[in-house]
Amino acid sequence: MELFDQTTFECSKLITQRYSTSFTLGIKTLDQKFHLPIYAIYGFVRYADEIVDTFHDKDKKTLLERFKADTYLAIEEGVSLNPVLHAFQIVVNQFKIDKELIEAFLWSMEMDLHFHTYNDDKYNEYIYGSAEVVGLMCLKVFCEGDQAAYDRLKAPACKLGAAFQKVNFLRDVKSDYHERGRVYFPGVDYQTFSQKSKEEIEADIQRDFDEAYEGIMALPKTARLGVYIAYIYYLKLFKKIKNLPVEVITQERIRIPNAKKITLLLQTYFKHRLNFI
Repeated sequence: MELFDQTTFECSKLITQRYSTSFTLGIKTLDQKFHLPIYAIYGFVRYADEIVDTFHDKDKKTLLERFKADTYLAIEEGVSLNPVLHAFQIVVNQFKIDKELIEAFLWSMEMDLHFHTYNDDKYNEYIYGSAEVVGLMCLKVFCEGDQAAYDRLKAPACKLGAAFQKVNFLRDVKSDYHERGRVYFPGVDYQTFSQKSKEEIEADIQRDFDEAYEGIMALPKTARLGVYIAYIYYLKLFKKIKNLPVEVITQERIRIPNAKKITLLLQTYFKHRLNFI
């Protein structure tokens, strides 16, 4: 069974490496003991997201329902022949990740099948399920059973997840709207998206980043650098988006080049080594 377990974790690691350079770099700077659990969480959320975002010629609703049922069965039985779900259930059971977090995440994936525009309530509900709870799953791993630490860091972890997701929404305006017909920001029409609306959204994101920072600095040292690197990457992406007019972000996906990501990683690592973080 040990070989099977290890192989399934390696599958999630490969998924992370193929889909996200930034998260792969961040995970590598976590303490070694956290690498496989965080890969497993990323693999799980990435595959669920793939169902609703890319399987356009498939029956997404049926596939998502099957994925949900298989997830809960894997957690209950402690085994799955789906390598992504097997690795994920190990982490859920080992770190006692709350079922409510998993349910909220899977519901947010289902929301993408039913909603194309969002009011304030649905917007907040979607961000909680699609991003904040993912941060909370990771926080469960980082706290290693210390419930008091988890409770203390829960609010800023949610703010960090919210900031990341809102930056993603701005980055992906073109694909979300033109390819999937989705508008996540309440009251926004991308046909008439104004600079004023963009600036209001950016002010909200900045507040999330500011509140998240204090929580990052209070994380266990074994997790702090990796989370801080993800924070720095998204902050850099956010600042790049802020400096661009609406006309640009609605027509192209904004990126940070891989070479720049490596530079950010090295700069942050050396600051950490010098105890500046």
